[in-house]
Amino acid sequence: MRYELMLPNQIRKAIAENWPVVLPLGVLEYHGEHMAVGMDTLAVVKTLELFEREADIVILPPFYYGAASYAVAPPEGSGSVQVGGNALAPFAEELFYSLLRIGFRNVHAIIHHQTENFAAGMPTDLAFKSAGRQAIFRFLEKERGEGWWGSQAMADYYSGHAEGANFFNWIQVHPLMPAATDGQYPFDHAGIGETSLMLALCPQAVDAGHFADNTGWYTASAKDASAELGQRGVAMILDHLRAILLA
Repeated sequence: MRYELMLPNQIRKAIAENWPVVLPLGVLEYHGEHMAVGMDTLAVVKTLELFEREADIVILPPFYYGAASYAVAPPEGSGSVQVGGNALAPFAEELFYSLLRIGFRNVHAIIHHQTENFAAGMPTDLAFKSAGRQAIFRFLEKERGEGWWGSQAMADYYSGHAEGANFFNWIQVHPLMPAATDGQYPFDHAGIGETSLMLALCPQAVDAGHFADNTGWYTASAKDASAELGQRGVAMILDHLRAILLA
């Protein structure tokens, strides 16, 4: 369910039933001459739309303005929009804090941009991960006061944590494609993997007539992309979403 279309009674139902609340997180970045600049975010949005058909989830309005960087191409005429991590973190903290105030306790941000080294992190996901932690600490201190963790009421913290009762899981950040897909589906930038995903999910974001206009090494395999390959990737992503959102 799209958050911007929800009525208050529907929001209260989602809170009571602990629905996953998902933020599609991404960037606007040059993806060669053949593909739309919103590819990274569109991949998240479109797979969540498919996942929504099988599970009760809340989909927040997507955030496209992450740290694209100019590593692939300078922005002039290419379209990349760069907002640094230091600027993203305060926004993300306020967003997450507001969602906690509303009553949500099952919040997830999902990102595709620069996630090949997700464990180490990149500017956008690191900013949102840090912001999630800050928002949780801030919220708990507001609700429970200073010294909340050291109070006798938290004596079962470690046993509860071991059983999965962890309030730091109220906000989580995930890659769209987990490490488990390595070797099973091509992970690239604007090559066969990403182009195939767009052909399967959002074909209007690809124009095969511009394959020949590409000059970057990273786009060399794009001409071999297919919707069929993309569907394989979509199936893996949906399995991943089931694992992280329905656990």
